[in-house]
Amino acid sequence: MERSFFRDRKILVTGHTGFKGSWLCELLLHLGAEVTGYSLEPPSGPSMYRICGLEKRVRSVYGDIRDLEKLRSVMRQTQPELVLHMAAQPIVREGYQNPVYTYDVNVMGTVHILECVRESDSVRSFLNVTTDKVYRNREWEWGYRENEELNGYDPYSNSKSCSELVTCSYRNSFFQEGPAISTARAGNVIGGGDFAADRIIPDCYRAAVSHEDIKLRNPASVRPYQHVLEPLAAYLMILRRQYEKTELAGSYNVGPDEGDCWTTRQMTEYFARCWQEQTGESLAWHAARTAGPHEANYLKLDCSRLKNTFGWQPRWDVKTAVSRTAQWYAACSKKENMREYTLGQICEFLG
Repeated sequence: MERSFFRDRKILVTGHTGFKGSWLCELLLHLGAEVTGYSLEPPSGPSMYRICGLEKRVRSVYGDIRDLEKLRSVMRQTQPELVLHMAAQPIVREGYQNPVYTYDVNVMGTVHILECVRESDSVRSFLNVTTDKVYRNREWEWGYRENEELNGYDPYSNSKSCSELVTCSYRNSFFQEGPAISTARAGNVIGGGDFAADRIIPDCYRAAVSHEDIKLRNPASVRPYQHVLEPLAAYLMILRRQYEKTELAGSYNVGPDEGDCWTTRQMTEYFARCWQEQTGESLAWHAARTAGPHEANYLKLDCSRLKNTFGWQPRWDVKTAVSRTAQWYAACSKKENMREYTLGQICEFLG
């Protein structure tokens, strides 16, 4: 992780109050970075950001990514060298319910942050985090590569495809001489502290604490599951390496090895096993009567470019990822010190 590189380095993170953003803040604080976050306030319900007390340890600016003038002001005040853009509407089903909002946040939000980078004299390295769902999904068995067609099916996925195209256009139009501009397309991320609706692991946790069965919409769907620390470590690696060598900028898939692409059923059953080991409580599931709107059934990533360019390899396999996730939620339910517990998992991951 090159701790010396991040120590005292100014970094702006959009979307820092979310699940991935909270883990990223903890990781950056551990590395000694000077972190400024720009995001909507965390939700009123359970929030990892509040559970870990991050509002007291990170400079937070609560604002909407669609508010260009406020974002400009924050950029001028903080003068970051590194910018990591994660602010988004991140849920597929929410995209069906609120497509205009989804496109507004995910597309124009990307335009706004890139416009602020274009106007900045301080930024040297920028990364836009999108998703594995940016590709036109043909339901084939091999992983998608970075040169595959970008054409997400549903409003969320398609808005992220548009975000990729916006980033490419800005790179070509305005950043030929720097700063370094990249995108990262991550697979499905799991980990403790995710309380979002319509995600499999949070659904499992809610069922567990409510003593109910888990309802699975698509038990046979295949996804590239990885612990949240895997892509976060990769994002910081890309930010650092392209800062040092701008020709490394581009688009990168970030996902697990092929053997760690599991069905939703496999994920659920292994989480239930790990939960029982941690708490002694059993957890069952059944298929939901209705599957809901269209979601891809089969999705994998080819991460050869990331591996060949940077020598990157995943650290935790999917079983370890699920085990650590169940342990985090079990510790949270027992009201342990989750700031210390989260830091412990970060230190274990970094080795």
